[in-house]
Amino acid sequence: MIMAQKKTIAFQGEYGAFSEQAALAFFGSGCTPVPRENFRDVFQDVLKKKVYAGIVPVENSLFGSVHQNFDLLQEYPLMIVGEVKLRIRMNLMALPGTSIKDVRDIYSHPQALGQSDRYLRTLKNVTLHQFYDTAGAAKMIAEKGKQNAAAIASLQAAEHYHLKVLRKGIETDRQNFTRFVVLSRTAVRPQRHAKTSLIFATKHAPGSLVQCLSLFAEQGVNLLKIESRPIVGKPWEYLFFVDVASGQADPRLASALSAMERLTSSMKILGSYETGKVVR
Repeated sequence: MIMAQKKTIAFQGEYGAFSEQAALAFFGSGCTPVPRENFRDVFQDVLKKKVYAGIVPVENSLFGSVHQNFDLLQEYPLMIVGEVKLRIRMNLMALPGTSIKDVRDIYSHPQALGQSDRYLRTLKNVTLHQFYDTAGAAKMIAEKGKQNAAAIASLQAAEHYHLKVLRKGIETDRQNFTRFVVLSRTAVRPQRHAKTSLIFATKHAPGSLVQCLSLFAEQGVNLLKIESRPIVGKPWEYLFFVDVASGQADPRLASALSAMERLTSSMKILGSYETGKVVR
């Protein structure tokens, strides 16, 4: 674990967001998570040394990748120095004194509403409202004193905004995890269970992508993930985001990356870091 005693860690959202929970899970209670309005603000703050590090979600086990953050990883000269995989638990909360039968309006992020669909369909005479953020919905109910309304958010949000938890664990799928990556200006050297993330674009030649990927297999490097993203300004051309189970200090990976240079038009190493723990 990278120690961050009394260090500020930027995250997107309001206090009580799952990103704040991920920051505390990775760095420990000694860090100070600081909320930012959007993902680009997190990257900017890390780049400009306003914070010690940043943390952003990149992938959800149910809804797939957070494409905006893949694009920002390509754009900004920052390094991935760690990761954490957080179990996402949805909870229904409201002002103290409110009961479930009183609730007529429920607010949350669209994904949270979707992930809680089975439970929400059991409620009668309730209107669902999409909100920009789970913790933001909890904050709005608390600050506006909205009666007969509830939010779906984390237990940390309920505690932070002094809301009463009406029902815990309302998510439909218990295997709901989000992978977060930690951003820094400088790289780290993982001591064990190394993982490397990189981005590359292939040259316009038949079989270029297959040849690139086969280099990992030839060197005995396990390919963990591959995802394509369109290149802005170049219709029908793509960048490939790859995770492999090896560190840059591993000569096998170094050999594969060296051989890839003749097959790619661009390549960027996002960082080597220890494989993240799963937090349930």
